[in-house]
Amino acid sequence: MNLEERTEENMAYMVNQIRTKLQAVNRGALRGERFDLQKYDELKEVYELVTHKDGFSLQEIDAIVSELGTMTKE
Repeated sequence: MNLEERTEENMAYMVNQIRTKLQAVNRGALRGERFDLQKYDELKEVYELVTHKDGFSLQEIDAIVSELGTMTKE
């Protein structure tokens, strides 16, 4: 998968990977189709951060989820 391409499929993939890594309880809140394609680069930065780190504190998870919330479609 080439994540350099800005596609909705790639966004859905990254969101799914983030959701899995964070062990998100409310999986419905983090659905790929809810994210704005205009925010692709920001989502990719979060994806890279999440996938390269082994674990997260509750505060970090809260901050990441809050940041993801700013990337959804209105």
